[in-house]
Amino acid sequence: MATNETKTVTANPVTWFEVQTPDPAKAKAFYGAVFGWTFTDDESGYVLVGQGDDAAIGGGIAPIPAGEPTRALFLAQVLDVDAALERVHDAGGTVVMPTQSTPNGIQFVYVADPTGAVLGVWKPPAA
Repeated sequence: MATNETKTVTANPVTWFEVQTPDPAKAKAFYGAVFGWTFTDDESGYVLVGQGDDAAIGGGIAPIPAGEPTRALFLAQVLDVDAALERVHDAGGTVVMPTQSTPNGIQFVYVADPTGAVLGVWKPPAA
């Protein structure tokens, strides 16, 4: 008799993207022209991306110092950033930027997988 095994998986969906660039104005001009996105600058220099009401995930443009590599990355949402970071280490990944918290309670870290691809892991503020 065949049986169906049910596997419990904790969802860690990709819920945010980020373009990191030393020239946010140029990035805004490009993404606005290509996709019609709108932008809201916050006081820290971070730029929130508006993609319309049906956007699958949110996103932003982060200013970085000149000379750092420009990149686009995705961020996976987790329940516990420290636990996810432990799994990153166990799986052969490395920390690119240490865990940080924003004033509104967002916690995030940038890591690299064993092939060098950079991604983010983040947790929204407590409700």
